Amino acid sequence: MAKTKHTLLDFSELSGWVDDDHSAALAVFSETCEDIGDPDWKALCPIAKTATNARDFFERFFVPVLIEDGAPMVFTGYFEPELEGSAVPTSRFRFPIYSKPPEVSGAPWLTRRQIEEGRALEGRGLEIAWLDDPVDVFFLQVQGSGRIRLQDGRSIRVGFGGKNGHEYSSIGRELVRRGVYTEHQVSAQVIRNWVKNNPVDGRELLWVNDSFVFFREVSEVPSDKGPLGAMNRSITAMRSIAVDPEFTTLGAPVWIEKQGSDPINRLMIAQDTGSAIKGAQRADIFVGTGAKAGREAGRLNDPGRMIVLMPIQRAYALLPETVL
Repeated sequence: MAKTKHTLLDFSELSGWVDDDHSAALAVFSETCEDIGDPDWKALCPIAKTATNARDFFERFFVPVLIEDGAPMVFTGYFEPELEGSAVPTSRFRFPIYSKPPEVSGAPWLTRRQIEEGRALEGRGLEIAWLDDPVDVFFLQVQGSGRIRLQDGRSIRVGFGGKNGHEYSSIGRELVRRGVYTEHQVSAQVIRNWVKNNPVDGRELLWVNDSFVFFREVSEVPSDKGPLGAMNRSITAMRSIAVDPEFTTLGAPVWIEKQGSDPINRLMIAQDTGSAIKGAQRADIFVGTGAKAGREAGRLNDPGRMIVLMPIQRAYALLPETVL
């Protein structure tokens, strides 16, 4: 594994920095800054909540830090699905989503194949709702949250409730490995269509990913708010990102420079994580809720650069002593 490299930058080196809506970013940062345990971060939260000049706040108290681990930057997108479901199993709605069983503690448990082929979860009252498509169940697990319109007229929201302890494996990457598609052809919709058009091979493809996600009902979250992220707070469309917390502090402001057909230069807040989000230069942008957001998120797979804003004292502590 390559050694992690930290490069301190100036705000003038951030492409498009002066043109961003810093007030919007500050509002999102203020939602979760109290939940950052480190004292250097906590000290900035009261200042953030009373700041009248958002850009000045970030420039005065933070230093941009480029964190690299040798891997190229990859931006992807995720969203909150809206699905139809049922509170009880029916001939149409036959595929359950489950709450976490008490014996699952984080250590590797049964794989996705073992869970879906076996009966370890059946008859235990762990079903939250039933969906009509196993592919929807799979992608709901990938997204980690969703809204489900039940047949009795109610709507519920579900959020991440735990996992089976196995590492996430990309089924899109598997299709590329098999030569079915090229890397640039793969998207969530392409994968969905292939699985539906190849039901037997499609089920085997889904089983390539041993990881299995459990849910919890979070219907208390207001409908006008985003789903709960890893900090157990609502995340915000196009201002919240999922990161690898091994490299980026949850709650930190992160400047992104996403390239591709629809470039984005924007200050976002690291408020979520994801099984597939590993590495210093890896981020998943929360696009929003519903089908339109899903289409946009599915197309998002671009290079670029990600810079973490760190409290001044934390940033300078990263420099070698010979530089100080």
